[in-house]
Formats: sequence, structure tokens, C-alpha cells
Amino acid sequence: MAAPGAGDPLDSKSGKAPLAQRIDPTREKLTPAQIQFMRQVQLAQWQKMLPQRRTRNIVTGLSIGALVLAIYGYTFYSVSQERFLDELEDEAKAARARAQERASGH
Repeated sequence: MAAPGAGDPLDSKSGKAPLAQRIDPTREKLTPAQIQFMRQVQLAQWQKMLPQRRTRNIVTGLSIGALVLAIYGYTFYSVSQERFLDELEDEAKAARARAQERASGH
């Protein structure tokens, strides 16, 4: 009798196919056909997930871009609201005016 899972694609007890086992291609001796089959399966899985991954990447990129633009816009808005330079200029004008009065008064 064959070992369980070898030869018979269906498990006789549950009626389901056995799960694929993970193997390390560097440790186990694989034939070129097995390596080629593994590459084909990996490519098929990658192509299957590509649209979902592309959608996630687009959403992530748009989110990051929106965040950057929001920070940039807020920075411009907050800088335009600052009046400390205007106050410094007013104080400098007043100081110049006082200095001129003292110079002309003496």
C-alpha cells in the first residue's frame, strides 16, 4: 500500500486533497522540471494577486500624496496668518521715529 498522500490525489478519509508542503529548494534535490513547475506556480500566484496589489499601491500612494498636500497647504495657511513680522516692523518704525525725535530735539 502506498504512503498517505503519495499517488492518490484525494485523502480517502476526508475526501480532500492534501495540502502542499513547503520545501527549501536549496536543501532538497529537485529536478529541473520540478523547479520549472515551481516557477510557473509562483508566477501564476503573482499574476493572480497583481490587480489587488496594484489597487492597494494606488490607494496608498494617493493617501500619502493627500497627506503631503494637506501638510503643505496647512503650512502655507498658518504662515500667512502669522503677524509677528508686522509687529516687529511696527516696533522698528516706532524706535526709528523716537531716535529721530531725540536726534532732532537735541
